Amino acid sequence: MKCHSVIDSPYGPLTLVADDGVLCGLYMTEQRHRPPEESFGPRDDTLFGETEEQLEAYFKGALKEFTVPLLLDGGTPFQRAVWDQLRKIPYGETRSYGELAEFLGNPGASRAVGLANGKNPIGIIVPCHRVVGANGSLTGYGGGLDRKRRLLDFENGTALF
Repeated sequence: MKCHSVIDSPYGPLTLVADDGVLCGLYMTEQRHRPPEESFGPRDDTLFGETEEQLEAYFKGALKEFTVPLLLDGGTPFQRAVWDQLRKIPYGETRSYGELAEFLGNPGASRAVGLANGKNPIGIIVPCHRVVGANGSLTGYGGGLDRKRRLLDFENGTALF
């Protein structure tokens, strides 16, 4: 059974969604590909303590790798493979869509990687913000390019919250 909570962050409210107690969604306001609110289940502000603690530590700069259990069972097999690769990008580093496609054994699939990246259901924790264009430029981000820039600047130590 799904349930959700809404917490504050330096990016505004974040909606956390769990399925049978395991985090399966983290959505920003006005996020592209955000599911409808009614799909999040009832509100339960008691279920997300560990996730909230880890996000708080991350935003303070004290946490570089999330360990909260995740449920990434939606999406196609290709999307799940991309989301798996996202979790391997270290804090403060970036990868291009083409590099991710190569890691997946399909160097011509950079556009497909971009589409899968945009459908990532667990923003920030599954760090889709760490994917950039081939020349290092910021390209699409479901939460908006301003948020992407702020997250990357924060992880590189050039901006604090």
